[in-house]
Amino acid sequence: MNNYSYISHLECPKCGEIYKGDHIYQLCKCGSPLLVRYDLEKVKENVSREEIANRTNSLWRYHELLPIQQQKNVVTLGEGMTPFEKLPFLGAEFGLNNLYIKDEGVIPTGSFKTRGASVGISKAKELGVNHLAMPTNGNAGAAWALYAAKADIKATIVMPLDAPQITRKEVYIAGGNLHLIDGLISDAGKVVSSLVQNYGVYDASTLKEPYRIEGKKTMGYEIVEQFGWKVPDVILYPTGGGVGIIGIYKALLELQQLGWIEDKKLPRLVAVQAEGCAPIVEAWNKGEMESKFFENSTTCAFGINVPKAIGDFLVLKGIYDTEGCAIAISEEEILRTQKLIASLEGNFVCPEGAATFAAARILHEQGWIDANEHVVCLNTGFGLKYPETVVIEGVETIKPGQEILLNI
Repeated sequence: MNNYSYISHLECPKCGEIYKGDHIYQLCKCGSPLLVRYDLEKVKENVSREEIANRTNSLWRYHELLPIQQQKNVVTLGEGMTPFEKLPFLGAEFGLNNLYIKDEGVIPTGSFKTRGASVGISKAKELGVNHLAMPTNGNAGAAWALYAAKADIKATIVMPLDAPQITRKEVYIAGGNLHLIDGLISDAGKVVSSLVQNYGVYDASTLKEPYRIEGKKTMGYEIVEQFGWKVPDVILYPTGGGVGIIGIYKALLELQQLGWIEDKKLPRLVAVQAEGCAPIVEAWNKGEMESKFFENSTTCAFGINVPKAIGDFLVLKGIYDTEGCAIAISEEEILRTQKLIASLEGNFVCPEGAATFAAARILHEQGWIDANEHVVCLNTGFGLKYPETVVIEGVETIKPGQEILLNI
């Protein structure tokens, strides 16, 4: 009988220390995030990509490559296998013949954070966690609170005062213990660290538990499978904490080792940030392996307002190893592109997602992306979660019975 999971161990990417996969661990003793490793040879022997393709349309179709050892511990709302579509009209506008969207807005809780929540909460349940705490810019806290409710785990969520209203409401309606802080996610992180130290609650902060990244990496699996088990030339990802881009790179390496993708060259990974918060971009421009704290950060793309990511060295490694790049987008360009995508293609994307499309256009204009390359932009959330980014202007109010005059 095949294993539900072929998890082998946890490994520190900095010092190489090995930890067991059936105990609660947060960071390595050296302070680095831990990565989950699998017995890929056993996966190769027991699972084929053809078998995967016949399974249910959820991220759990890849369960052998996820860390949950018993199926009974899986906490799911049916997440995964989000739309992967070509955007011909926007592509023509940008001069790109093969522009695609991977749309994470069409998923339970309305954002890609759902993936990390499903796998992270499932593993927390398997490990016997009964109370977790996390800092968040909004969507992650909302997702983890909702999945924690389904798993019967208490969730204490701390988010900045100016986080999107809807994400606060998601935490509240899920019965989460919500706290708002007059500061940034880094300030919220300090509060959570204190809770972990004083009360021994499970720290679900970005990359301070090893399993969120495993949920996020399934975006990489899906892109390759939906692309016919081939890889695109470029993948652009909105980067705050950076778990998504780290996860996608991890997925690509695992698929390569399994022999499920034959391409020797991996997609060039692009970390997209906002000009108002661009620590990864600054580090990449200087050829550095770690970023510096970005002072006075601010952006309408609230999910990527992370002034210093604990996994920055992993993000930068993924960029360097794939010959990718990092780019910062202005607020005006983010909002202009968000409207352009909706008006040309009908996709109401979040501002973070809009930033990736703006980046694709700019990189093509700079000659970094060729017109015929296959380009995938990740939209990480549903635009309706950010109603404040859309300002309605020039709309006429009419009276009952009044006719509308069209200028045809």
